[in-house]
Amino acid sequence: MHYPKWPLWLSGDAQPTLRQLEGFAGRTHTAIGYFFLPQPPDLELPVPDFRTLRDETLAEPSSNLLDTLYLCQQRQDWYSDHARLHGLPVLTFVGSATLQEAPEAVAQRMREELGLSAEVRRRLSTWTEALRRLIAKAEDAGVMVMASSVVGSNSHRKLDVGEFRGFALADTLAPLVFLNGSDSKSAQMFTLAHELAHLWLGASGVSDTETGRVPEQQVERWCNQVAAELLVPMEALRATYQPGTPIPQEIQRLAREFKVSTLVALRRLFDAGFINQTSLWQHYREEQERIRSLERSGTGGGDFYNSLGARTSKRFARAIVSSTLEGLTPFTEAFRMLGVRKTATFYQAARELGVAP
Repeated sequence: MHYPKWPLWLSGDAQPTLRQLEGFAGRTHTAIGYFFLPQPPDLELPVPDFRTLRDETLAEPSSNLLDTLYLCQQRQDWYSDHARLHGLPVLTFVGSATLQEAPEAVAQRMREELGLSAEVRRRLSTWTEALRRLIAKAEDAGVMVMASSVVGSNSHRKLDVGEFRGFALADTLAPLVFLNGSDSKSAQMFTLAHELAHLWLGASGVSDTETGRVPEQQVERWCNQVAAELLVPMEALRATYQPGTPIPQEIQRLAREFKVSTLVALRRLFDAGFINQTSLWQHYREEQERIRSLERSGTGGGDFYNSLGARTSKRFARAIVSSTLEGLTPFTEAFRMLGVRKTATFYQAARELGVAP
């Protein structure tokens, strides 16, 4: 739909019809009531914003980010009620850590709770497999992990990794992590570990974390340190480090070993004292440029979140599908929160999730 009178609407020389206004509101994902306010409202995130300030003030959150957050909050509220109804246990690890604790000690507790093994991860053939395993471990522990590169199931509303990489919604019955699926698999590994650290801290919030950049907020710095130790334990790094290998080759090898990004591997070499700060930033800039060129050529990123369970969390999807089949949740509510439109799709998902024969 085109709006040839747009300049006249802005100047006040013409007024849109209600139908035109409804069409414009739909295309811009804006509540139609906003157009009747004297001033546009200030849109704020409903959870703390841990995104790092760059060269300018952070822009107002996009409708894509806000709608994704609202949808995940609705899913969390539903699952929290479901957990209470069925007497599911409180998850004591949520909020069990403090910023005063050593990141290494917290990472070790997380490793034990999640049943993680760096050795098992090293035997996996791809980053995708490693990420799937980490998601499965988090879900087994009680965390809903939702990941997508679009808003809900709308392929026309792409999420911008430049705006955010993930967020955590802490809750002792329904902890939730969302990953921006537009990011590379190796980067999502670090984001997931970072957001899990948020849950252990009991701190909800939106992140755009990068391992190489030192965040301004103490919470983000601490979560980065925990995530790095969780994925690349210092003891294991020291045991496998090959000092005679040139840094670009060594970080590629370590990235394959631990199934993390080369930037994480580079940072851990610095943490271990194997390289100095000058070398860190020189190689960091070179590696960033190499990754950007890969992304420009279309060989980075990718999205395997095409299944309902991956996009909405298998834990959540199984629970709401079962509840709906039992008659406790209306189909309309389940369809809305799952992003499903057809009954046939719903029943197919039920079979794939092992909820229906």
